Amino acid sequence: MILTPKIVARLIVVGIFGVLLQLTFFSQVDLFHVSPDVLPALVVCLGLLGGTMTGAVSGFAIGFLLDCLLIQPLGGASLVLIAVGYAAGMFRERFEIHSRLVVPLLCALLTFAAELGYGAIEAMFGIETDVSILVLRDILIQSAFAFFLGWAIYVGLRRLVRPALVDEATVRRTRRPTVLGA
Repeated sequence: MILTPKIVARLIVVGIFGVLLQLTFFSQVDLFHVSPDVLPALVVCLGLLGGTMTGAVSGFAIGFLLDCLLIQPLGGASLVLIAVGYAAGMFRERFEIHSRLVVPLLCALLTFAAELGYGAIEAMFGIETDVSILVLRDILIQSAFAFFLGWAIYVGLRRLVRPALVDEATVRRTRRPTVLGA
């Protein structure tokens, strides 16, 4: 991804809008007694489009904004979302996306990892919570939500940052120069 000031502004707006949408809308939605967490899927999609640096920086910024708005210990969500964005960016840099299922599966897998990471960070901070088998059920349901929302988020972000994307297929293709008069 080529980061110009306009693209950076778009990414900042996407991050702020994503956090506000999570806190105002998705936290109020109750499907199967679980609220969807779309922020890991958003960071995964940013990492898949921009690479490791874009994924990690956007994960940190989104996590830090989330921690600040929720008035909780700073750094927990940032640490988890940095890892999620970096992992998604690493996947983008090492592999090509050949199937339409790759993005939703990565969103689901990394959302599962993020939710486990949130739990581990809370345990390290000493936050007392009740732990039962229902927590695993909630994490699986949130991963299913991320699976179904992942492709929509990816397509929307791809359309939004299209001018900044480097299309690998056109870079690899080399055109042979045409010889006039030969």
